[in-house]
Amino acid sequence: MAGRGRIRAADIALVRERSRIDEVVGEHLQLKRAGGGSLKGLCPFHDEKSPSFHVTPARNLFHCFGCGAGGDVISFVQQIDHLSFTEAVERLAGRANIDLKYEDDGGRPTAAPDRPQAGQRARLVAANTEAAAFYAEQLRSPDAAPARQFLADRGFDRQVALDFGCGFAPAGWDALTRHLRGKGYSQQELVTGGLAKESSRGTLIDRFHRRLVWPIRDITGDVIGFGARKLMDDDPGPKYLNTPETPLYKKSTVLYGIERAKRDIAKKHQAVVVEGYTDVMACHLAGVTTAVASCGTAFGPEHISVLRRLLMDQDEFRGEVVYTFDGDAAGQAAAMKTFKEDQRFVAQTFVAVEPDGRDPCELRQAHGDAAVRDLVARRTPLIEFVLRTTLAEYDLDTVEGRVAALDRTAPLLAQVKDHALRPAYARRLAGLIGDTDEAEVLERVRRVTGGDTAPPRRPRTPRRTPDDAALAVEREALKAALQVPEVAGPSFDAVPVDAFTDPDHAAVAAAVAQAGGAAAATVTGPAWLDEVAAHCDRETARAQLTALAVEPLRSVGEADAGYVAAVLARLEEMHTNRQVGGIKGRLQRMNPVEQGDEYMRLFSSLMELEQKAISLRKRAIGGLAE
Repeated sequence: MAGRGRIRAADIALVRERSRIDEVVGEHLQLKRAGGGSLKGLCPFHDEKSPSFHVTPARNLFHCFGCGAGGDVISFVQQIDHLSFTEAVERLAGRANIDLKYEDDGGRPTAAPDRPQAGQRARLVAANTEAAAFYAEQLRSPDAAPARQFLADRGFDRQVALDFGCGFAPAGWDALTRHLRGKGYSQQELVTGGLAKESSRGTLIDRFHRRLVWPIRDITGDVIGFGARKLMDDDPGPKYLNTPETPLYKKSTVLYGIERAKRDIAKKHQAVVVEGYTDVMACHLAGVTTAVASCGTAFGPEHISVLRRLLMDQDEFRGEVVYTFDGDAAGQAAAMKTFKEDQRFVAQTFVAVEPDGRDPCELRQAHGDAAVRDLVARRTPLIEFVLRTTLAEYDLDTVEGRVAALDRTAPLLAQVKDHALRPAYARRLAGLIGDTDEAEVLERVRRVTGGDTAPPRRPRTPRRTPDDAALAVEREALKAALQVPEVAGPSFDAVPVDAFTDPDHAAVAAAVAQAGGAAAATVTGPAWLDEVAAHCDRETARAQLTALAVEPLRSVGEADAGYVAAVLARLEEMHTNRQVGGIKGRLQRMNPVEQGDEYMRLFSSLMELEQKAISLRKRAIGGLAE
């Protein structure tokens, strides 16, 4: 970056070494063992139903076999947080407590970058963090008595307020602005970060005044914004006011409490979605530690994507999502709206509504922690709640009412993502409507869906062809050369490039050779991958490098020397058999009398190659699963 020097290569290597990719990625999604030393989860870069995102901790690499995203731990941070390479290294260095050193183009040491030149994201996070500390300190001031009383009235003492970072925005128009300017932050940074705004006179003023504030953190724990609750009757603003859209704060993806709930969401396979900051606080204090809430907007598709990654939301690993709504008409409307987006989850979805209409915070105040836990435990399937809410609008004592109710609810039942549940809910719906046959309900659902209500048949797996088998062996060989060059070593280097029939495979094999060969590799993981990529001039082949470096080897032991030797023997055997086939074809076209010398030379070569193929086959037997 111009004017600030470059981070030393040794420091970048140290950052890679001390930043475990499974831990960094694990802050954003749940990872499960996938075999061969690999982990897998739902990709954070595209929407998917089944996990195709693989992480290989031993090589500090990741790759998504769905969208093609891949790279090392630095690349992951770049992509997930939209940072430059330097900013990503600096962020990881801070996480690992590494003191970075910079140098100029000639390799001479330069001073560390000064604060105004630091990366924007790091600057804005630091400003928000400083603001959170300022607000928390202000909560102790005499003017903050209404804020402290608000918390106390809801059962939150001083220690709870401290634990959740609650604060108070003072009455002065620019108290926070002056404080942060004194810490070295520019006016533009305060406006960009959503902490201040320009007044009608063009001066800078604080965004929040005389309000109780909650710091809002992203999934990694960084403070990215605030939610502020009105306390004074003469405050003309809305009841709740949030940080506006900023480079850090995107309300469509932010979930309050996600940083403290994420581990239990992954561990318990459950997420509880509540409606406000105090509800999150009440749930966590009551032992419902999977509670989160949207901030300043309705719970939507991008919030669902965040939870799906933490839940590992897929057919083979189902969790549950529990929504809590107020028992009033607004709460019922929210449940109906949620049902439209609910089909994005594979997980089973439920609704927890307190009969008297209390939210979790009010319920805890009235009946204690156990009542909050019981509310979640007594959850109702979302589809049943939606059906009951809809049917309540009709007079089911009349034929006309029952017909109209079925017309309205059959399309809802058709939206149920799990086809196997439809017959059961058809029986349930028939019973709720009354004087209605289950078959009639199913028939109406069939008309809506235009087909059957049975689960779709699984497509037949195509039979593998010999060419597929050859490509699979080539791929395993390349994976060994990239993942465990110290094991593949001379055996891989001895295989000629033309043994690879796929052009991309051949290009990767040639790049390995041009990088000095597997046997000569002095580095592994991302560094070895970078060396090979530097010698790979075929773009489509370079695009496969990360996948080859991450996709697990098929052997049980990741560095199983016997398996790797068998793969390479099989690859060379197939190449030898192709040579045998070529020579046999030439011999059949030759006249042994007229071309005697050439015929005998080729025949001798054929005998040697066939013996070589037999030897290679013996070495490969037992090492590969055909």
